[in-house]
Amino acid sequence: MNTLEILYENKLQFPIFLERKIKINYTHTILVGPKFSGKTFLIYDYLLNNVNSNYLYIDMNDLKELKLDVSKLQLFINMNNIKILVLENFDYSFYLPIVDSIIISSSYYKQISNFEILQVMPLDFEEYLSFDIKHQNTTNSFNSFLKFGNLAETIDYKDFKKTKRNNEIIQLLNTNSTANLILKLLIKNSSQIKSPFWLYTVFKKEHKISKDFFYKTIKEYEQNNTIIFCQKYDSAKSTKKIFTYNHAFVHSVTYTKNFSFIFSNMIFLELFNKYQDIYYTDFIDFYIPSEQTVILCVPFYNNMQLANITSRILKPLENLNYKQIYIITISNHDTVHINDIPCEIIPFYEWALTI
Repeated sequence: MNTLEILYENKLQFPIFLERKIKINYTHTILVGPKFSGKTFLIYDYLLNNVNSNYLYIDMNDLKELKLDVSKLQLFINMNNIKILVLENFDYSFYLPIVDSIIISSSYYKQISNFEILQVMPLDFEEYLSFDIKHQNTTNSFNSFLKFGNLAETIDYKDFKKTKRNNEIIQLLNTNSTANLILKLLIKNSSQIKSPFWLYTVFKKEHKISKDFFYKTIKEYEQNNTIIFCQKYDSAKSTKKIFTYNHAFVHSVTYTKNFSFIFSNMIFLELFNKYQDIYYTDFIDFYIPSEQTVILCVPFYNNMQLANITSRILKPLENLNYKQIYIITISNHDTVHINDIPCEIIPFYEWALTI
């Protein structure tokens, strides 16, 4: 029996899982996103919704010693009347056959004619609430989300194992040990404005590495949103802010944690799931032009801080077109005005359910 026959005969055993906000809606789709973000489960959902369609599922990372003869793929598809071809962890190393539906998952994407690109990220907070059946109220779910992160698979772990699992996942994100050390450096600096050159200078003090490899590795992490860079508004050449796709990873890479940075990363991910135009400015955490919205991350807000916050942001606000200001906190709730513009002080767990 050849490789294609083995793959075809060994049908998937679909686990029980909850639906997400995003779905595969096009017959030819490329799913791109970091590892453990949920690409495979979206594929399972698609196959279950097309349960009467004959499919062939190939995980390019799981062929082991089996050799796949791609030259016979089209013939095999025709002979077996296959309607859906799934290629997980596809590296674009061969031409795609002709079939009714092709679903690809990859760590990066190339533009292929007639294919829809679906960006897959881990759970946003609203999705997390629907997945988290252990906690029976929003506050407890928020505490878990904040501490342990946004990956669906870790929700069912015991709390004492969740941080350990996050650490294991970081190790699995790259098999190259040097690249993994670069990733940990990026995570340590999440929510901070640090240039690749600054990071390289810090890294090479302890590790022998070429600049080309360092920059190439960062680019690869950026391509699949393992690391996301946020640009300064109206200043494309300015140094960008660094964010990681799971805010809780910081707990796994350093004992020296700045809670404000973790909180800011969590807020950024909520925005990233919904908006394409996210920027930062001096003294302003996030600005979304399309929504005319300014966002400040102040986890432990108190009324004594308002005068200081106002004085710092008045000058940057002059260059922005905004109608709404949010101060996102852990638990505070109030409404004030800055420059006669309403400023809502709101807990994360309420704000995240309204955007």
